[in-house]
Amino acid sequence: MTDAPFILDRGESLWRQRVSQFFAKPSAYISFGLLVLLLLIAVFAPWIAPQNPYDLAQLDIMDGRLPPGSKSMDGKTFWLGTDEQGRDMLSAILYGLRISLFVGVVSTFFACIIGASIGVFAAYKGGKVESFVMRLVDLQLSFPAILIALVLLAAFGRGIDKVIIALIIVQWAYYARTVRGNALVERNRDYMEAARSLALPRSRILFSHLLPNCLPPLIVVATVQVAHAIALEATLSFLGVGVPVTEPSLGMLIKNGYDYLMSGKYWISTWPGLALVLAIVVINLVGDRLRDVLNPRLAK
Repeated sequence: MTDAPFILDRGESLWRQRVSQFFAKPSAYISFGLLVLLLLIAVFAPWIAPQNPYDLAQLDIMDGRLPPGSKSMDGKTFWLGTDEQGRDMLSAILYGLRISLFVGVVSTFFACIIGASIGVFAAYKGGKVESFVMRLVDLQLSFPAILIALVLLAAFGRGIDKVIIALIIVQWAYYARTVRGNALVERNRDYMEAARSLALPRSRILFSHLLPNCLPPLIVVATVQVAHAIALEATLSFLGVGVPVTEPSLGMLIKNGYDYLMSGKYWISTWPGLALVLAIVVINLVGDRLRDVLNPRLAK
Protein backbone atom coordinates (compact mmCIF):
# COMPACT_ATOMS: atom_id res chain seq x y z
CA MET A 1 0.00 0.00 0.00
CA THR A 2 1.51 3.32 -1.07
CA ASP A 3 1.71 6.25 1.30
CA ALA A 4 -0.90 8.87 0.57
CA PRO A 5 -0.82 12.45 1.86
CA PHE A 6 -3.11 13.20 4.74
CA ILE A 7 -6.12 15.16 3.51
CA LEU A 8 -8.17 17.09 6.05
CA ASP A 9 -11.90 16.94 5.61
CA ARG A 10 -13.10 20.53 5.78
CA GLY A 11 -16.41 19.42 7.23
CA GLU A 12 -14.74 17.72 10.18
CA SER A 13 -12.30 19.17 12.67
CA LEU A 14 -8.75 17.83 12.86
CA TRP A 15 -9.37 16.78 16.47
CA ARG A 16 -12.37 14.65 15.50
CA GLN A 17 -10.43 13.03 12.69
CA ARG A 18 -7.55 12.18 15.01
CA VAL A 19 -9.94 10.61 17.53
CA SER A 20 -11.76 8.59 14.86
CA GLN A 21 -8.41 7.41 13.45
CA PHE A 22 -7.21 6.41 16.91
CA PHE A 23 -10.25 4.20 17.53
CA ALA A 24 -10.22 2.73 14.02
CA LYS A 25 -8.72 -0.50 15.40
CA PRO A 26 -10.35 -2.69 18.07
CA SER A 27 -7.06 -2.91 19.95
CA ALA A 28 -7.23 0.84 20.52
CA TYR A 29 -10.53 0.48 22.39
CA ILE A 30 -9.10 -2.26 24.60
CA SER A 31 -5.82 -0.48 25.42
CA PHE A 32 -7.47 2.90 25.99
CA GLY A 33 -10.24 1.33 28.08
CA LEU A 34 -7.71 -0.49 30.25
CA LEU A 35 -5.68 2.70 30.66
CA VAL A 36 -8.75 4.62 31.82
CA LEU A 37 -9.60 1.76 34.19
CA LEU A 38 -6.10 1.81 35.69
CA LEU A 39 -6.27 5.58 36.15
CA LEU A 40 -9.66 5.33 37.86
CA ILE A 41 -8.39 2.58 40.14
CA ALA A 42 -5.37 4.70 41.07
CA VAL A 43 -7.46 7.79 41.76
CA PHE A 44 -10.14 6.01 43.80
CA ALA A 45 -7.86 3.48 45.53
CA PRO A 46 -8.60 4.83 49.06
CA TRP A 47 -12.33 4.23 48.50
CA ILE A 48 -12.24 0.84 46.79
CA ALA A 49 -9.36 -0.88 48.61
CA PRO A 50 -10.47 -3.24 51.41
CA GLN A 51 -7.61 -2.03 53.60
CA ASN A 52 -5.26 0.93 53.94
CA PRO A 53 -1.92 -0.88 53.59
CA TYR A 54 0.00 2.22 54.70
CA ASP A 55 -1.77 2.34 58.07
CA LEU A 56 0.34 0.19 60.38
CA ALA A 57 -2.51 0.06 62.90
CA GLN A 58 -4.56 -2.00 60.42
CA LEU A 59 -1.82 -4.59 59.89
CA ASP A 60 -1.56 -7.79 61.92
CA ILE A 61 1.67 -9.76 61.72
CA MET A 62 -0.31 -12.91 62.46
CA ASP A 63 -1.94 -12.53 59.03
CA GLY A 64 1.44 -12.51 57.29
CA ARG A 65 2.10 -14.60 54.17
CA LEU A 66 -1.42 -16.01 53.89
CA PRO A 67 -2.23 -17.57 50.47
CA PRO A 68 -4.92 -16.12 48.17
CA GLY A 69 -8.46 -16.68 49.43
CA SER A 70 -7.44 -16.98 53.08
CA LYS A 71 -9.42 -15.39 55.88
CA SER A 72 -8.09 -13.31 58.72
CA MET A 73 -8.86 -13.82 62.40
CA ASP A 74 -11.75 -11.35 62.17
CA GLY A 75 -13.24 -12.98 59.06
CA LYS A 76 -11.89 -10.73 56.30
CA THR A 77 -10.99 -12.47 53.04
CA PHE A 78 -7.61 -11.77 51.45
CA TRP A 79 -8.43 -12.52 47.82
CA LEU A 80 -4.82 -12.13 46.64
CA GLY A 81 -3.17 -13.19 49.87
CA THR A 82 -0.96 -11.13 52.18
CA ASP A 83 2.72 -10.23 52.41
CA GLU A 84 5.09 -10.81 55.32
CA GLN A 85 3.68 -7.82 57.23
CA GLY A 86 0.07 -8.95 56.92
CA ARG A 87 -0.75 -6.46 54.18
CA ASP A 88 -3.71 -7.32 51.98
CA MET A 89 -2.08 -7.72 48.55
CA LEU A 90 -5.13 -6.47 46.68
CA SER A 91 -5.13 -3.23 48.67
CA ALA A 92 -1.35 -2.93 48.42
CA ILE A 93 -1.50 -3.28 44.63
CA LEU A 94 -4.21 -0.64 44.33
CA TYR A 95 -2.21 1.82 46.44
CA GLY A 96 1.05 0.82 44.78
CA LEU A 97 -0.45 1.44 41.35
CA ARG A 98 -1.55 4.84 42.61
CA ILE A 99 2.02 5.77 43.57
CA SER A 100 3.57 4.34 40.42
CA LEU A 101 1.19 6.18 38.09
CA PHE A 102 1.51 9.40 40.10
CA VAL A 103 5.30 9.33 39.95
CA GLY A 104 5.30 8.44 36.24
CA VAL A 105 2.77 11.09 35.16
CA VAL A 106 4.08 13.95 37.32
CA SER A 107 7.76 13.39 36.46
CA THR A 108 6.94 13.07 32.76
CA PHE A 109 4.80 16.22 32.80
CA PHE A 110 7.49 18.45 34.29
CA ALA A 111 10.30 16.82 32.32
CA CYS A 112 8.29 17.42 29.14
CA ILE A 113 7.79 21.10 29.96
CA ILE A 114 11.45 21.65 30.81
CA GLY A 115 12.85 19.61 27.93
CA ALA A 116 10.46 21.04 25.33
CA SER A 117 11.23 24.61 26.40
CA ILE A 118 14.98 24.02 26.22
CA GLY A 119 14.73 22.20 22.90
CA VAL A 120 12.58 24.78 21.15
CA PHE A 121 14.76 27.63 22.43
CA ALA A 122 17.94 25.89 21.27
CA ALA A 123 16.51 25.27 17.79
CA TYR A 124 15.26 28.83 17.44
CA LYS A 125 18.47 30.41 18.74
CA GLY A 126 20.85 28.16 16.81
CA GLY A 127 24.61 28.65 16.78
CA LYS A 128 26.63 28.10 19.94
CA VAL A 129 23.55 27.92 22.15
CA GLU A 130 22.13 25.02 20.15
CA SER A 131 25.50 23.25 20.03
CA PHE A 132 25.96 23.57 23.79
CA VAL A 133 22.46 22.31 24.58
CA MET A 134 22.70 19.35 22.22
CA ARG A 135 26.13 18.34 23.49
CA LEU A 136 24.69 18.42 27.00
CA VAL A 137 21.79 16.25 25.81
CA ASP A 138 24.17 13.83 24.09
CA LEU A 139 26.28 13.63 27.23
CA GLN A 140 23.32 12.74 29.42
CA LEU A 141 21.86 10.23 26.96
CA SER A 142 25.22 8.48 26.74
CA PHE A 143 24.74 7.23 30.31
CA PRO A 144 22.09 4.66 31.31
CA ALA A 145 19.06 6.33 32.89
CA ILE A 146 19.12 3.93 35.83
CA LEU A 147 22.73 4.87 36.61
CA ILE A 148 21.97 8.60 36.68
CA ALA A 149 18.88 8.03 38.82
CA LEU A 150 20.86 5.90 41.30
CA VAL A 151 23.52 8.59 41.66
CA LEU A 152 20.90 11.30 42.17
CA LEU A 153 18.94 9.33 44.76
CA ALA A 154 22.15 8.47 46.58
CA ALA A 155 22.62 12.23 46.97
CA PHE A 156 18.96 13.18 47.55
CA GLY A 157 17.85 10.29 49.76
CA ARG A 158 14.63 8.28 49.62
CA GLY A 159 11.14 9.67 49.15
CA ILE A 160 8.47 10.11 46.49
CA ASP A 161 9.45 13.75 45.90
CA LYS A 162 13.11 12.76 45.53
CA VAL A 163 12.22 10.05 43.00
CA ILE A 164 10.16 12.54 40.97
CA ILE A 165 13.01 15.07 40.90
CA ALA A 166 15.47 12.37 39.84
CA LEU A 167 13.18 11.17 37.04
CA ILE A 168 12.68 14.74 35.80
CA ILE A 169 16.45 15.20 35.55
CA VAL A 170 16.79 11.84 33.81
CA GLN A 171 14.00 12.41 31.26
CA TRP A 172 14.25 16.05 30.11
CA ALA A 173 16.89 15.28 27.47
CA TYR A 174 14.52 13.02 25.49
CA TYR A 175 12.05 15.85 25.01
CA ALA A 176 14.74 18.41 24.26
CA ARG A 177 16.12 16.27 21.44
CA THR A 178 12.66 15.47 20.03
CA VAL A 179 11.45 19.08 20.02
CA ARG A 180 14.72 20.43 18.72
CA GLY A 181 14.62 18.11 15.68
CA ASN A 182 11.09 19.16 14.76
CA ALA A 183 11.69 22.82 15.54
CA LEU A 184 14.62 22.90 13.10
CA VAL A 185 12.17 22.01 10.35
CA GLU A 186 9.40 24.31 11.52
CA ARG A 187 11.52 27.42 12.11
CA ASN A 188 11.98 27.96 8.36
CA ARG A 189 8.27 27.72 7.54
CA ASP A 190 6.36 30.68 6.16
CA TYR A 191 4.36 31.24 9.32
CA MET A 192 7.60 31.62 11.30
CA GLU A 193 8.90 34.16 8.80
CA ALA A 194 5.64 36.05 9.11
CA ALA A 195 5.85 36.04 12.91
CA ARG A 196 9.41 37.38 12.83
CA SER A 197 8.53 40.05 10.28
CA LEU A 198 5.78 41.30 12.62
CA ALA A 199 8.40 41.78 15.34
CA LEU A 200 6.50 39.62 17.79
CA PRO A 201 8.12 38.95 21.17
CA ARG A 202 10.46 35.98 21.16
CA SER A 203 8.46 34.19 23.86
CA ARG A 204 5.30 34.47 21.77
CA ILE A 205 7.05 33.17 18.67
CA LEU A 206 8.49 30.21 20.58
CA PHE A 207 5.50 29.15 22.66
CA SER A 208 2.55 30.33 20.55
CA HIS A 209 3.81 29.51 17.05
CA LEU A 210 6.82 27.19 17.04
CA LEU A 211 6.17 24.84 19.98
CA PRO A 212 2.49 24.03 19.15
CA ASN A 213 3.59 22.73 15.75
CA CYS A 214 6.05 20.37 17.44
CA LEU A 215 3.41 18.81 19.70
CA PRO A 216 2.45 15.63 17.76
CA PRO A 217 5.80 13.83 18.19
CA LEU A 218 6.12 15.31 21.67
CA ILE A 219 2.82 13.74 22.75
CA VAL A 220 3.93 10.34 21.49
CA VAL A 221 7.28 10.53 23.29
CA ALA A 222 5.60 11.73 26.50
CA THR A 223 3.14 8.84 26.46
CA VAL A 224 5.89 6.26 26.02
CA GLN A 225 8.06 7.98 28.63
CA VAL A 226 5.32 7.62 31.24
CA ALA A 227 5.71 3.85 30.92
CA HIS A 228 9.49 4.23 31.04
CA ALA A 229 9.26 6.38 34.17
CA ILE A 230 7.00 3.83 35.87
CA ALA A 231 9.43 1.02 35.04
CA LEU A 232 12.38 3.09 36.23
CA GLU A 233 10.65 3.98 39.50
CA ALA A 234 9.82 0.31 40.04
CA THR A 235 13.46 -0.61 39.43
CA LEU A 236 14.69 2.00 41.90
CA SER A 237 12.19 0.87 44.53
CA PHE A 238 13.15 -2.77 43.95
CA LEU A 239 16.78 -1.80 44.57
CA GLY A 240 15.76 -0.11 47.82
CA VAL A 241 16.51 3.52 46.89
CA GLY A 242 13.07 4.66 45.76
CA VAL A 243 9.90 5.18 47.76
CA PRO A 244 9.80 4.59 51.54
CA VAL A 245 9.10 1.11 52.88
CA THR A 246 5.99 2.43 54.64
CA GLU A 247 4.45 3.55 51.32
CA PRO A 248 5.43 0.80 48.88
CA SER A 249 4.94 1.16 45.16
CA LEU A 250 4.65 -1.83 42.83
CA GLY A 251 8.43 -2.14 42.66
CA MET A 252 8.73 -2.25 46.44
CA LEU A 253 5.95 -4.85 46.65
CA ILE A 254 7.82 -7.05 44.17
CA LYS A 255 10.98 -6.68 46.24
CA ASN A 256 9.12 -7.65 49.43
CA GLY A 257 8.15 -10.99 47.91
CA TYR A 258 11.39 -11.72 46.08
CA ASP A 259 12.88 -13.68 48.99
CA TYR A 260 9.79 -15.89 49.15
CA LEU A 261 9.58 -16.94 45.51
CA MET A 262 11.52 -20.15 46.05
CA SER A 263 9.48 -21.09 49.12
CA GLY A 264 6.19 -21.34 47.23
CA LYS A 265 4.77 -17.99 48.33
CA TYR A 266 4.54 -16.74 44.75
CA TRP A 267 1.66 -14.31 45.28
CA ILE A 268 3.68 -11.70 47.17
CA SER A 269 5.69 -10.82 44.03
CA THR A 270 3.56 -12.26 41.24
CA TRP A 271 0.44 -10.09 41.58
CA PRO A 272 2.32 -6.75 41.84
CA GLY A 273 4.52 -7.86 38.95
CA LEU A 274 1.50 -8.60 36.76
CA ALA A 275 -0.04 -5.24 37.67
CA LEU A 276 3.21 -3.47 36.74
CA VAL A 277 3.48 -5.32 33.43
CA LEU A 278 -0.15 -4.56 32.61
CA ALA A 279 0.28 -0.84 33.26
CA ILE A 280 3.45 -0.59 31.16
CA VAL A 281 2.07 -2.63 28.26
CA VAL A 282 -1.21 -0.69 28.14
CA ILE A 283 0.55 2.69 28.15
CA ASN A 284 2.95 1.53 25.42
CA LEU A 285 0.05 0.29 23.28
CA VAL A 286 -1.67 3.66 23.58
CA GLY A 287 1.60 5.39 22.73
CA ASP A 288 2.13 3.22 19.65
CA ARG A 289 -1.39 3.96 18.47
CA LEU A 290 -0.85 7.69 18.98
CA ARG A 291 2.34 7.44 16.93
CA ASP A 292 0.45 5.87 14.04
CA VAL A 293 -2.32 8.49 14.19
CA LEU A 294 -0.09 11.55 14.59
CA ASN A 295 2.33 10.33 11.91
CA PRO A 296 0.18 9.03 9.03
CA ARG A 297 3.26 7.89 7.10
CA LEU A 298 3.64 5.09 9.64
CA ALA A 299 0.04 3.95 9.26
CA LYS A 300 -0.44 0.63 7.53
